[in-house]
Amino acid sequence: MDYTVSMFLNTLTPKFYVALTGTSSLISGLILIFEWWYFRKYGTSFIEQVSVSHLRPLLGGVDNNSSNNSNSSNGDSDSNRQSVSECKVWRNPLNLFRGAEYNRYTWVTGREPLTYYDMNLSAQDHQTFFTCDSDHLRPADAIMQKAWRERNPQARISAAHEALEINECATAYILLAEEEATTIAEAEKLFKQALKAGDGCYRRSQQLQHHGSQYEAQHRRDTNVLVYIKRRLAMCARRLGRTREAVKMMRDLMKEFPLLSMFNIHENLLEALLELQAYADVQAVLAKYDDISLPKSATICYTAALLKARAVSDKFSPEAASRRGLSTAEMNAVEAIHRAVEFNPHVPKYLLEMKSLILPPEHILKRGDSEAIAYAFFHLAHWKRVEGALNLLHCTWEGTFRMIPYPLEKGHLFYPYPICTETADRELLPSFHEVSVYPKKELPFFILFTAGLCSFTAMLALLTHQFPELMGVFAKAMIDIFCWAEFRDWNCKSIFMRVEDELEIPTAPQSQHFQN
Repeated sequence: MDYTVSMFLNTLTPKFYVALTGTSSLISGLILIFEWWYFRKYGTSFIEQVSVSHLRPLLGGVDNNSSNNSNSSNGDSDSNRQSVSECKVWRNPLNLFRGAEYNRYTWVTGREPLTYYDMNLSAQDHQTFFTCDSDHLRPADAIMQKAWRERNPQARISAAHEALEINECATAYILLAEEEATTIAEAEKLFKQALKAGDGCYRRSQQLQHHGSQYEAQHRRDTNVLVYIKRRLAMCARRLGRTREAVKMMRDLMKEFPLLSMFNIHENLLEALLELQAYADVQAVLAKYDDISLPKSATICYTAALLKARAVSDKFSPEAASRRGLSTAEMNAVEAIHRAVEFNPHVPKYLLEMKSLILPPEHILKRGDSEAIAYAFFHLAHWKRVEGALNLLHCTWEGTFRMIPYPLEKGHLFYPYPICTETADRELLPSFHEVSVYPKKELPFFILFTAGLCSFTAMLALLTHQFPELMGVFAKAMIDIFCWAEFRDWNCKSIFMRVEDELEIPTAPQSQHFQN
């Protein structure tokens, strides 16, 4: 047999080794390309998935992730249905005042806190909420219709003053309160004037709303204007420290216009109630809005987690919990934190001050970095006020990603995390801010293995092509060493078997005799 192997190796030419290594490099490269494509598309290794899903059951293994995979498949089908709206941009319920807060930041730092994309979305919102088709019939409203389309802030402010010279226009006061007022007190004064004008327009259009589609559209516009003014007045009161007054204004507004949920006034109410430390009232609001049929937000999820953490955080110790295990209340708090982190994984770094905050944008992307900034900007103080809450968050938030099915984009409690959040956040957030991205798992082992295999075989192919004779001698030497190792192992086994047969091994009775 050794002679046959030697004759076969002697007949091989250097061209054979070049072809062998080149073919191996090509095959491993193709496997690497396919593995990388499959990982980018599905988030897992093809070889790993086949081994777990098909080979492991044949070998008698049990797939513990079958239920998770079924939930993930349901989530994938639902994600196709929601592909259009999963990266929808929402108006920030807690957005700041452009003149009194955003512009002051620019004066102090020289940086622009708002992007052009964000301000353009606000311009579209203003045109949607504050204009209608019949504005051309009234001179002041016609001027404001053009003012909302102006890109230059000074041109918008000049147009608002021009409209006020003609008539008491509520939307003109809104524009001046938002962009010209340099303090919150000035903005509140202008909003009160806007409320007086807007309330009169609303009552007149309310009486005529059933006289035709034109009057109905005008009444809808007047309703939006009135709700916007009252909400901003409540936010002014909250900024100026009159929190109880702000809470009353928000509650009255929600009772008066219960169907206008697009402004998300309940999130303003939650923040104000947390400032008052009225946790029972916060729980009552959550019971109404933390419903499966309603869209979630970071404010809803993290406020629920804060209330659960508040019950146990003052006495929570990770060392004691590791020794005795988690109690029922602690388990509920940890599960609430995991739920919140799965919905928006960017929030904990801001709450734990691992990443610096910036001014929140006027629009947010739910489950994105922009929403995390908007939430943490106002709610960090509420987490600090609850003793031990940030410590509990620090100890438990990273465990969320071990619970979510692989890959991380697949959901556990919510829909799969949308991939487009990073792109949208880069357009919403200023360039000086480093956008937070969704945590990714490391590359699967088989991708790294095929990459190493491809590199190794490519190097062998290159060396064999450059030094064919030397590589041929090296290959023969390696094969001889391998064959000699196999022969030595076989020879050692045969010698051991012969020695074992020659030894006299005591039988059972003899061993019993020795024991006696």
